[in-house]
Amino acid sequence: MMIDDTVPPGFIAEYGALVFITVPPKSITAKAARSYRSELRQQQAESTRLRILDAAAELFADAGYARTTLAKIAAAAGVSAETVQGQGPKAALLIAAIEYAAFGVAGEENVFNLDVGRRLLAIAEYEEAVDFLVAAVTDIHRRTAPLAPALFGGANADPELERYLADLIASINLQTRRVLDSFRDHGWLRDDVPFDDLVETAAVLCSVETYLRITHRDGWSVDAYRAWCRRVLTETVFFSPQST
Repeated sequence: MMIDDTVPPGFIAEYGALVFITVPPKSITAKAARSYRSELRQQQAESTRLRILDAAAELFADAGYARTTLAKIAAAAGVSAETVQGQGPKAALLIAAIEYAAFGVAGEENVFNLDVGRRLLAIAEYEEAVDFLVAAVTDIHRRTAPLAPALFGGANADPELERYLADLIASINLQTRRVLDSFRDHGWLRDDVPFDDLVETAAVLCSVETYLRITHRDGWSVDAYRAWCRRVLTETVFFSPQST
């Protein structure tokens, strides 16, 4: 019997003591070896997946969605086409590449479950919180903006990407609402404008489309975008306690 890592810690400790009494040492050694090999295979599989996602992200950014093929991703990652296919269809690879570029994980639905969200919640000073938030938004855009054109273009032709883009926009609005709600709890939000209006304003100002327009189309530096974003947010959305 393998020890399942989902059982309560106390049970594992008690069961472990029982194993050493009832199971011959050779059997214990064999089980430990199988467990080690299983863990090693999982690590190798994750390493392969990350290598594939890195290669996919680079190709999607350089060539766009339509011109990126699974065969090209496989060649760039140094793996077989079958290995890439095992990671899912092309749309799934783009989605995973975007989410890994943004937060280093895929599928997390609440920003406050991530390190960046927990760090923001721990800040008790207004100016520090605004600086941290704007820096975090800018850094996420810097990593994910190269993939945005592939997503927008792919969504026009791929129904799965079209659904994902719609869900992504809704998720961004939800995360914006959560962040602004925490600012409101501190008294750092304007109270003369409806909350929904503040959410929409912040979502537009901090969107990747706005970032791309300012940094790519208008030629501003990332630092200039960061300063602009901070200034406009403080003028339109936030409320400084020092202004009273």
